Amino acid sequence: LAITADGAVWTWGLDGRQLGTSDNLLPKKIESMAGQRVVAVAADLKHSLALTTDGGVWSWGDGFYGMLGHGDRKDQLLPKK
Repeated sequence: LAITADGAVWTWGLDGRQLGTSDNLLPKKIESMAGQRVVAVAADLKHSLALTTDGGVWSWGDGFYGMLGHGDRKDQLLPKK
């Protein structure tokens, strides 16, 4: 998980749930975050987070235990505010 100078989020690896894309061995831009300027990212084994300039927190990945903060336990394949 990485951020570019223009605030885009790129990801790579296996298990697409926390990647925001499908499995990919080369870096791939998370297109669903287009238009958002990301200033910080964090990743765990099964979920990822992004903080945008407007203070928004986006999360995606394994929703077990409600760890994505969406008020449910559903997996989220794409970033959701």
